[in-house]
Amino acid sequence: VEPTDRQVRRTVLLAGTIMVLTQGVMVAIMTMTPVHMEQHGHAVATAGLVIAVHVGMMYLPSPLSGWLTDRFGPVRVATAAALTLLAAGLVSGLVPPSSVAGIAVGLGLLGLGWSLGLVSGTALRTTSVPLDVRARTQGAVDLAVALAGAAGGLGSGFVVAGSSFAVLALGGGLLALL
Repeated sequence: VEPTDRQVRRTVLLAGTIMVLTQGVMVAIMTMTPVHMEQHGHAVATAGLVIAVHVGMMYLPSPLSGWLTDRFGPVRVATAAALTLLAAGLVSGLVPPSSVAGIAVGLGLLGLGWSLGLVSGTALRTTSVPLDVRARTQGAVDLAVALAGAAGGLGSGFVVAGSSFAVLALGGGLLALL
């Protein structure tokens, strides 16, 4: 059965939304973590270690994210991504600022949620779009993802300046549930 144009558009919108929210939430929380850590007396090297854990958890689980997407489907893995990003927001926002291990766990979960979200969203988009418009669709979604990252990085500073890192992390986790 051939998908209708309406079905394709809805699926691409869903895939794009997954990827945009995943990127925006990840960049927002990641960007402010070193600032948060410095404000609570942690050395730059310690913040670097936490970011290294985060980046490792973004990319190292990619084969697992792909396998899970193949095995359980992109929508289920995207749901797991949202729940993982929520957990990341909860841990990052509620762990005592003195706990480097707690912050590292929060950022590790953030990286894993990003991997699950980007891989599942990409798979959903790629498998739903006819080959003749796939490159154009990918370009449009990639642009939206890049803009979401820029907005997350820029907006996160305003959120933290106006309230707190905890509000940013908890709000990001809740936003991921969309």
